[in-house]
Amino acid sequence: VQAEELGRYFRNNMYPSEGPGLLRLHSTYRHDLKIYSSDEGRVQMSAAAFAKGLLDLEGDLTPILVSLVSKDSSMLDGLQDGTIEISEAKAQLHDIIISSKVANGGDPAGFPWMVDGADVSTNAAQLLTDLAELTKEITSQVKRLSDDENEEVATDSDSPNHPYDQAKALWRTEIDMDRIAAGLPCGSESFLLMFARWKKLERDLYNERKKRFDTTQIPDIYDSCKYDLLHNSHLNLNGLHDLFKVSQLLADGVIPNEYGINPKQKLKIGSKIARRLLGKILIDLHNTRREITEVAAESSTRHDPIVVSSTKRKERCYHDSVRNENFEGSSTDEKSVDLDSHKETKYCLDPKYANVLDPERRVRTRLYFTSESHIHSLMNVLRYCYLDESLNGEESLICKNASDHLFKTKELDYMSYIVLRMFENTEVPLEDPKRFRIEMTYSRGADISCLESATNTDYFLPDDHTMQIMEPEQLQEVGSYLTLDKFDKMTRPFAMPAEDFPPATPQCLAVRFCEDIESQGARRQH
Repeated sequence: VQAEELGRYFRNNMYPSEGPGLLRLHSTYRHDLKIYSSDEGRVQMSAAAFAKGLLDLEGDLTPILVSLVSKDSSMLDGLQDGTIEISEAKAQLHDIIISSKVANGGDPAGFPWMVDGADVSTNAAQLLTDLAELTKEITSQVKRLSDDENEEVATDSDSPNHPYDQAKALWRTEIDMDRIAAGLPCGSESFLLMFARWKKLERDLYNERKKRFDTTQIPDIYDSCKYDLLHNSHLNLNGLHDLFKVSQLLADGVIPNEYGINPKQKLKIGSKIARRLLGKILIDLHNTRREITEVAAESSTRHDPIVVSSTKRKERCYHDSVRNENFEGSSTDEKSVDLDSHKETKYCLDPKYANVLDPERRVRTRLYFTSESHIHSLMNVLRYCYLDESLNGEESLICKNASDHLFKTKELDYMSYIVLRMFENTEVPLEDPKRFRIEMTYSRGADISCLESATNTDYFLPDDHTMQIMEPEQLQEVGSYLTLDKFDKMTRPFAMPAEDFPPATPQCLAVRFCEDIESQGARRQH
């Protein structure tokens, strides 16, 4: 429900226009849309629901998923590239929490996020003890409910060994109010499985034999609290709201610092996790500029017979074969990726047969659905890329006010997003750097303020168990101008190895166009 609603919001606000707007562009092949998701089922479901809202589609999500969403696990799944650095950050964070001391202390020149272990509470050690006690109390309550449980297995399976049908729960579009009215857990979860979930958290948080806390379990306990407050408030678990408050205080320090306890470590880890995604984003931006530049070049040389021949050949290629856009192809070798290898073949509107006022108008949209780790990593690269020595003291891509807001944003919840929009100013020459500018916004995702203000006895949630998605916030000063060239310069070192990317300049485009002409036997000097 939340993903579909966000898709509608994007259609109405990210593509502002009178009349049908984006839907009209899409139905007339003037909207170049591709959607990618990680391999995880719930991520794919969110992508399909978002597409349903964005394009005002009808019917079930499965056909939408199959027809519109492409899986790309190599780009959007896993943390394997940053495993070593993340483990080091978590070990350092554990020591800071146990000692309840921020490593470097202080507030360097009004930039509190520059401190090692920023956001970690000064009484984190005591909070950790409280967390363990409250978790044990919730677990014991759920244990009593599971002992008294006399419900039938919530699944279509005849086997009692599978009381939870995850696929059925994932694709369900309506809350089963009969189960809630009967005092059973929401969804397809049984009390037994609910107890197993909490017992595992209790056991993993504190090792009784070693007398040692595992601080990496804090986000999991926080997530479990949010889930039960959102979906199982009717069970009236005593102390759940207190546990939520304590786990939130700890998670606010743990979650941002798991991807690096200081900006330079965040930048290093972020570039390792999101480098393939960021590389693909750069490819998207440069493909758009290349397409516009080639159209302008063809228009200016429309009467050259050799160029016309080349143009016709390209048009035949457009209509004869349609190739899916692939980031890595079938190869996992990062060295195989470069900007020029990703010229796309696509369906497009033939202006000669177009019954529209503006047949040349086109919008390119690329949507990527992934995990919180990738969102944090990409955001950290955008925030801290200016710290790299190779950039020679360039100003940050993100303004001071936005950095302050991001520092106060401890968590990027469900449906949090980063939007990069490229705009073209047709009033300036093609070679002018101000021809293309980038606008960056982000949203913190689901608004959990209703959970923060609730008490154990409140019935504060709507029947559909959803929360509003936060409005997007600007990452740049109002009136500022971030050119595509500057964005490319600042982020390219953290996307893919620099040698994999040829210079993305108009000169490069001219050389490629010259090669197309030479392939037909015409030799020219440009």
